[in-house]
Amino acid sequence: MRAELEARKTTKVSSFERRKPVKKPFPEHLPRERVVVDAPTSCTCCGSDRIVKMGEDITETLEVVPRQWKVIQTVREKFTCRNCEKISQPPAPFHPIPRGWAGPSLLAMIIYEKYGQHQPLNRQSERYAREGVDLSLSTLADQVGAVAELLKPLHALIEAHVRAALRLHGDDTTVPLLARGGTKTARLWTYVRDDRPWSGNAPPAVVFYFSRDRSGEHPTAHLAGWHGILQADAYAGYNQLYDLKRQPGPVTSALCWSHARRKFFELADIESNIRKGKSPKEISPIAFEAVRRIDALFDIERTIKGHSPEARLEVRRQLSVPLVEDLERWLLGERALLSKHAKVAKAINYLLSPGHWPAFKLFLEDGHACLTNNAAERSLRGVALGRKAWLFAGSERGGQRAAFMYTLIGTAKLNDIDPQAWLADVIARISELPASRLPELLPWNWKAAKQARVKAA
Repeated sequence: MRAELEARKTTKVSSFERRKPVKKPFPEHLPRERVVVDAPTSCTCCGSDRIVKMGEDITETLEVVPRQWKVIQTVREKFTCRNCEKISQPPAPFHPIPRGWAGPSLLAMIIYEKYGQHQPLNRQSERYAREGVDLSLSTLADQVGAVAELLKPLHALIEAHVRAALRLHGDDTTVPLLARGGTKTARLWTYVRDDRPWSGNAPPAVVFYFSRDRSGEHPTAHLAGWHGILQADAYAGYNQLYDLKRQPGPVTSALCWSHARRKFFELADIESNIRKGKSPKEISPIAFEAVRRIDALFDIERTIKGHSPEARLEVRRQLSVPLVEDLERWLLGERALLSKHAKVAKAINYLLSPGHWPAFKLFLEDGHACLTNNAAERSLRGVALGRKAWLFAGSERGGQRAAFMYTLIGTAKLNDIDPQAWLADVIARISELPASRLPELLPWNWKAAKQARVKAA
């Protein structure tokens, strides 16, 4: 049986010639340092000094200059008037943080290292000390808190932009929270606005929230006053959002086919099950077939990515509706023959549950809906990686601050810009701009302005 299943996964391909790898050239914007090797004064063959240059070969070596720290001394000369004896002096230079001493680039580096590269402040402090700059852990923590306070207006604009979406991706993940006697399991919630799959013009953005537990009151509070399509998993905590009595209206549920397929895939993954010591007989042929049928839906979705909602819906009605109807009939027939305790029966029940199945089929009725909730899961990937580095949130305020910074950095990444460069510029300018011009600092507007300057130059 296993051999037959393995044979099905084998595909014959035609032979080909492997291309010789070509080294990618170094970026043009990097400065070049020209080192000329001393030329010979005579011919190496006959010793004659009648040699003439006929060309040159250049070998490029990529090198790095260690980080350089510097102190900028702003000198403000004092003057006194001989007539009235009044003393005059230029104002002190602007610092992003009141009575601060750190420049915008340094602050941006500290923030991005902590929340973008998952380097806790104690490790940053140790590294800076090795470089000859003594910055204590408490000093760095104070700077992070001050920057969070400084950037609150920008965070509010991103949050408002996300909540203006017609459709959101929602998910959550665990965050260990330091508590008396150990840690407790807190939560980090994410809501992603990404209209690109249906050619929406709104730029993508993400907002994070922190909570001490996974109570359903949290997503209800996060999305208070919002209604639209929520792409999420089947977590019961979202049910309050789907209540028909909710004001200003119920949220429409769209469940994730990746979650449904994963339950079948785990039963159909031969190699993984063999590594776990399971017998090949435990591999479910029903799960294999379910994965194959669901994969056909994913193949259709790849062809309509970036199309208008109307075009997506038309293709789905022509191609996906028959596949979904056939899948439903087939799964119902197979489930009738299975024990209710069978693992594959539980996977089928998750998909065909009366409370789930209409939400799984929503993508067949609305071109704005997606097949999966992968956008939200991708936004949480950095958090999952970071947990291995920072281990736990030190306090509830620390968790809220992390959610705040993840919002800024995650939105910058979604708009394909360098988060650290953007943060440095925002920190330097935000205090000087009136409230009416703050939207200029949003990642997508900042990117457009930078591209316009480069084009003009």
